[in-house]
Amino acid sequence: VRLNDENIDRGNWTNKREYMLSMIGYAVVLGNVWRFPYLAYKNGGGAFLIPYFIMLIVAGIPLFFLESSFGQFCSQGPVNVWRALPIFQGVGVTMVLVSTLVAIYYNVIIAYSLYYMFASFQSPLPWSDCFYWSNSNCSLTPRGTLCNVTRASNWSVPVLTANMTLWENGTCPEGNISIPVQSPSEQYWDLVALQRFSSLDETGPVVWHLALCLLLGWLLIAAALYKGIKSSGKVVYFTSTFPYVVLLILLIRGVTLEGARDGIEFYIGSQSNLAKLCEAEVWRDAAIHIFYSLSIAWGGVTALSSYNKFHNNVFKDALIVCLTNCGTSVFAGFAIFSILGHMAHVYGKPVSEVCVCVGFGLAFIAYPDALSKLPISPLWSILFFFMLLTLGLDSQFAGIEVISTCLQDAFPENFKSKNSIVYVAPCAILFLLGLPCVTQAGIYWVTLIDQFCAGFVLLIAALLELIGVFYIYGGNRFIKDIEMMIGTRSSLFWLWWRACWFFISPAIIIVILVWSLLTFSPPSYGTVQYPAWGVALGWCMIAFCLIWIPLIAVWKIHTSQGNPWQRLCAVCSPVESWGPYLEVHHGERYADGRRYYRKNSVHLQDNNVYIIPNNLTRL
Repeated sequence: VRLNDENIDRGNWTNKREYMLSMIGYAVVLGNVWRFPYLAYKNGGGAFLIPYFIMLIVAGIPLFFLESSFGQFCSQGPVNVWRALPIFQGVGVTMVLVSTLVAIYYNVIIAYSLYYMFASFQSPLPWSDCFYWSNSNCSLTPRGTLCNVTRASNWSVPVLTANMTLWENGTCPEGNISIPVQSPSEQYWDLVALQRFSSLDETGPVVWHLALCLLLGWLLIAAALYKGIKSSGKVVYFTSTFPYVVLLILLIRGVTLEGARDGIEFYIGSQSNLAKLCEAEVWRDAAIHIFYSLSIAWGGVTALSSYNKFHNNVFKDALIVCLTNCGTSVFAGFAIFSILGHMAHVYGKPVSEVCVCVGFGLAFIAYPDALSKLPISPLWSILFFFMLLTLGLDSQFAGIEVISTCLQDAFPENFKSKNSIVYVAPCAILFLLGLPCVTQAGIYWVTLIDQFCAGFVLLIAALLELIGVFYIYGGNRFIKDIEMMIGTRSSLFWLWWRACWFFISPAIIIVILVWSLLTFSPPSYGTVQYPAWGVALGWCMIAFCLIWIPLIAVWKIHTSQGNPWQRLCAVCSPVESWGPYLEVHHGERYADGRRYYRKNSVHLQDNNVYIIPNNLTRL
């Protein structure tokens, strides 16, 4: 904590730049690079931008503005902000649990990026050629010539099975087993990087090169967060800006390649299909991507905003971050599809046939394959995977910040003086929890957590957040809280935000939630279907995250005093400690409230007690 911080107790961002870069780094995630381009060409190319930006305006920005205002007003994390409405405190706990589960598998993706980056330090790139099973040394060996990448209509992904692995039974299969109907990059992903087994039922041993990369990923995060926002705020100067440098380099290189125009036209040019706008699924995809790409209802927006100074213009910040996030998605699409267009030219195929995958497939199969066709391919590959690494690290910084902020807010007397422990310990625990995700069935666990935890739970949490703040706490009260920070605004200014917060945004979330439930299909990885117990486990993860909402609500009512109606009214009203963290910001609206935090902050240092007035900024 610096003596020139406004909030000496919790600390503030060193300057506005560090906050903005951290927030942009948190919002701009891997999905901006590998999911948005896929959704664009799937849903009509440039036509998809229309529903995308409409959903940004009516749902994305309003919810982002809500969460950042909520955290900044009371200088608390996603759990303690619900002192405004104790019966909904379980919503904050749900957000923390989701962030924890997502952090487990998200760092596995960082491990994939690290592995591919290290593998790129060789020429030719190792996924340039096909592999076959060699009986002579019982290993996968490069064929040396490019294999046939034409897929049969009934193709299936060949994967390692127990009788093909030396470490399972100590013997090799007889003869040389060719691996058919896969491109070299697919073979490398399945057979070398993942060493993937055929289903979730076969766990297999830990893939040690991935485990070491996972450990390295967590060490990088722990080192960056060792001093909390004071250290991570310095790291984001690089990690938040470097991806834009790489995207620009890849775009400039991509548009100079043969076939690049075909890729760009497929993405957002003459092949745009405006008729797609009549399909409801296009609007659903746009809304879902907005929610996930802005990291709404994850708790990170509230946690990062809680370290702002009270009178920071949170409205302007929300607009800048949201527009930057969506602009990055569009910009990344040009960089991705210019090079995929070149790959289509090399193969003599339409772009739609070389980019048939989404998510991991685009990032670790299609794009590496495209990069391997470029001159000086190791250089472009290193840059690309280093970019994925920095994108992932930025998101993880905020994910761990959610956990650490909630611990420090809940137990200030235990953790305020142990800043390094509260950041490093979660990293160590989450590394151990992530080891099942780097076994030979690890990709199935990653996909399972992603499809369940990052879906229904976030939609329900966002809906309850809107209902709690605007229908129970009070929309007018919340608007007055915001005006205490940014100044009074006209009623016309608030008309739009009222419409979104009270009606439009909740309606969109309800439609998406109901539609997702009605159209739910069991998760799969490619052609591999999950066993019944795996699907049941996914629903159990959802239940585990959501069960705290009713449990904490019941507990709050039970511990209140009075008759049932009085207890219900008590837990639906702010507690006495609710309001701006510092007394100097209470104003007339909170002047009479009895504060949980005293006017003077008490700090322990060298076994001595120092009383530091809150209005002291310099010695």
